[in-house]
Amino acid sequence: MEEEEAEIYDGVRAQFPLTFGKQSKSQTPLEQIHNTTIRKAPPTSAANAETQSSLSSSSKARPDSLRPTPKSSSNPTPSLGPPPPRPTGSNSFVAHVSIGPPRPQARGVDDDDDGEVMVGPPRPPPGLAAAADDDDDEEEEEGEEEDGVMIGPLRPPEPADSDEEDFLYRIPTSNEIVLGGHSKVVSALAVDHTGSRVLSGSYDYTVRMYDFQGMNSRLQSFRQLEPFEGHQVRNLSWSPSADRFLCVTGSAQAKIFDRDGLTLGEFVKGDMYIRDLKNTKGHISGLTCGEWHPQAKETILTSSEDGSLRIWDVNDFKSQKQVIKPKLARPGRVPVTTCAWDREGKRIAGGIGDGSIQIWSLKPGWGSRPDVFVEKGHSDDITCLKFSSDGQILLSRSSDCSLKVWDLRQMKEALKVFENLPNNYAQTNIAFSPDEQLFLTGTSFERESKTGGVLCFYNREKLELVSRVGISLTSSVVQCAWHPKLNQIFATAGDKSRGGTHVLYDPTISERGALVCVASAPRKKSLDDFEVQPVIHNPHALPLFRDQPSRKRQREKTLKDPLKSHKPELPMTGPGFGGRVGASKGSLLTQYLLKQGGMIKETWMEEDPREAILKYADAAEKDPKYIAPAYAQTQPDPVFAKSDSEDEEK
Repeated sequence: MEEEEAEIYDGVRAQFPLTFGKQSKSQTPLEQIHNTTIRKAPPTSAANAETQSSLSSSSKARPDSLRPTPKSSSNPTPSLGPPPPRPTGSNSFVAHVSIGPPRPQARGVDDDDDGEVMVGPPRPPPGLAAAADDDDDEEEEEGEEEDGVMIGPLRPPEPADSDEEDFLYRIPTSNEIVLGGHSKVVSALAVDHTGSRVLSGSYDYTVRMYDFQGMNSRLQSFRQLEPFEGHQVRNLSWSPSADRFLCVTGSAQAKIFDRDGLTLGEFVKGDMYIRDLKNTKGHISGLTCGEWHPQAKETILTSSEDGSLRIWDVNDFKSQKQVIKPKLARPGRVPVTTCAWDREGKRIAGGIGDGSIQIWSLKPGWGSRPDVFVEKGHSDDITCLKFSSDGQILLSRSSDCSLKVWDLRQMKEALKVFENLPNNYAQTNIAFSPDEQLFLTGTSFERESKTGGVLCFYNREKLELVSRVGISLTSSVVQCAWHPKLNQIFATAGDKSRGGTHVLYDPTISERGALVCVASAPRKKSLDDFEVQPVIHNPHALPLFRDQPSRKRQREKTLKDPLKSHKPELPMTGPGFGGRVGASKGSLLTQYLLKQGGMIKETWMEEDPREAILKYADAAEKDPKYIAPAYAQTQPDPVFAKSDSEDEEK
């Protein structure tokens, strides 16, 4: 019955043009979509060539043997024989090499291999393969081995000793998308815990909000904010429940926004004329960093250039809960450049402008005295501090082009110092991998260097460089993050003219996030979207129907016209000056002639006003006319004291 209906439909459909009726949407395969976002890494220097080649299998596309086998609706042809060995070169997609006798060819079948060669013993004849097709589907999926022949999808080979590190570090860097829109470098980054929304703040004073679920392949932000006019965005932080976020700018007041970008409140600013910072209600100078408590939804931490750290309650924007003044070698105000919570929220770390690292433990009766004090942690400003989740390691990043690893149980000396990491931005941070086996940081662009902005990955246990991933040849990498649920790496970059957030992912090991928005194509415009712009005719706007202007308006218009109003020339100096210089040399012809002849001399402009008044003092004293006669009878005679000074007598 169904076959008859299909034949009738095909017969009727053949009588109409192909464009008639509802058209089926042509869907682009995912593999083709992800091929458009494959990363073309910028060339690295010769010093990094060895590192890049050794990690090519982890940072580039995976071999065919490691990719999941797609399930087709038809009966899949089983893979017979042992799996091919893993490629050993830098390029994982290499041709198979033939070793052994040639493969037997069935009769009537053309040799269509195009020179493809195979490793291992020859394949069995087609009869055995056909018999294998009749086996159960469950045995094919499980890949059971019968009589030495493996049926089913290929099993990944066991990693060799040389390739053990490649399997251990799966860095998702094969594909890349860029969330653009900023006109300057992106200095702040925050990804919520679910991985659906991304915040990026920039030196162009704006914050852009991206939503992976509602974004298509155009990668446009759904909202743009300007938290504080004329102030750079320095840090962004989500709350533990991801319903609000903290925005820290160059102003002295931090702001709280909800998930959709609406302002919920602004913290109060302190009195800048009070010297003791503990007596002020808030920060009095620009903020440098801020971070939400990792567990408490109502507590945040901020640091400022005024030399203090403050703990705030989100429900009370008028005053802070605690003021922390760091320990200083000399009395004064040294800015606090960065701050951080540990995983449990029981310790606070602060990076001070004098290069010291100070840690406070939040316990009953705690104060501003630090529990851990490293006097000379760095030789320049500290841009980031990061605790490990187990609370044993502290990472510090500084503008002195170094990254240091500290053991929190022994903070006298750093465990390891990684140098030659250019850092030109005060917001350059550090991030851990989801399993915390690796940590990564970005580098700034320098004219002498040919690598540009680079992401550097380090092994936590061995304390050595694992990989260097180039992001941009002309921009600096400032902020970075490795999201645990998405398994995608975010890196902000930019320069003085543009900025964006680079999202690195691998379609085989990453989830959601960039995979969702790349696969969703922008909606095509239909006829329903067409809007006719109407032409509005207003007959009363024509000169024919225009009302005659009133006499009052006409008079005002005439007065403004200098020709019709016969306005006189303005004087060159004095009240109402602004006339034409050298046009008349005076208001009257007589004055002009006398000035030209030198008979009128304006000496009052060159005369001292005090001398002009005093020249009438003698005449006023001899012949008083106004004030002196009125007080002549009652005015006492002045009596001056006689000086006993010998100098005056002489």
